[in-house]
Amino acid sequence: MEKKRKPGFYALFQVNFKFLAAACVALVVGATAVTAVFAMERGEGVKVPIVMYHSLLKDEKYHGKYVVSPAEFETDVQYLKKHGYTTVLIEDLIAYTKGGELPEKPVVLTFDDGYYNNYLYAFPIAEKYRCKFVISPIGRYAELYSESGEKNAYYSHACWEELREMAGSGLVEIGNHSYDLHSERGGALGAKKLPGETPAQYKARLTNDVEKAQSAVLNGTGVKPVTFVYPFGAMSRETPEIIKSLGFSATLSCEERVSIVTRDPESLYGLGRFLRPSGETSAQFFEKILS
Repeated sequence: MEKKRKPGFYALFQVNFKFLAAACVALVVGATAVTAVFAMERGEGVKVPIVMYHSLLKDEKYHGKYVVSPAEFETDVQYLKKHGYTTVLIEDLIAYTKGGELPEKPVVLTFDDGYYNNYLYAFPIAEKYRCKFVISPIGRYAELYSESGEKNAYYSHACWEELREMAGSGLVEIGNHSYDLHSERGGALGAKKLPGETPAQYKARLTNDVEKAQSAVLNGTGVKPVTFVYPFGAMSRETPEIIKSLGFSATLSCEERVSIVTRDPESLYGLGRFLRPSGETSAQFFEKILS
């Protein structure tokens, strides 16, 4: 049920999102992007639009850039099905780089942060339409609400039991969104390097957090994420190589572009995504990003 919101919720909600819009312009530009451009010019690879959602709420006063209604999400799923798109997981893209195949018109739906309302509203819709999506919880909050047992659509996060249920359905993939880097602290946003931090200190700090999230997800759900989702899309020059060295096969950014996935595994690093805001019809949103 959607319950009365907790006092102080909106301030907490803003902490999670206040830096996202600004941070999403600081993105990786490098070998992956160059590979994608040349692949497009040669007609190679598969175009894969990726959509980014966050929170789902029925309460209209919260609708905006990072909160859409369950009805909007459902009409998005209906629109994609009607126009011949098939939802796939990042795991499917990884399989494609290893010789597997993808449907003619693949699309990836992603939910960042792992809110309880994703389980409450998005998962039943996914089951109804046999639609797939990727959910990337913040490890700290998944543990917090697993311990408290609190369930509120406005502010709580999905617990390990709910994440395990979704992963077990075959419809949902769980990504790594860090254990506790979803904030701005010490002058650095998200996974970025702190001012004055040495390369060795930064690598150790980032590695410790990301591996802690990996262990938490594995212990809580029985699955080990293969995709890292950058908090706020923020990163430093050294970040991509550190994340890659930790064994991730794909990373998701906030750069708004359709990705070109080739047989080269490198094409899965720095995948672009389109933020889905409230207030646009499914046709308006998808015609804009799919044209």
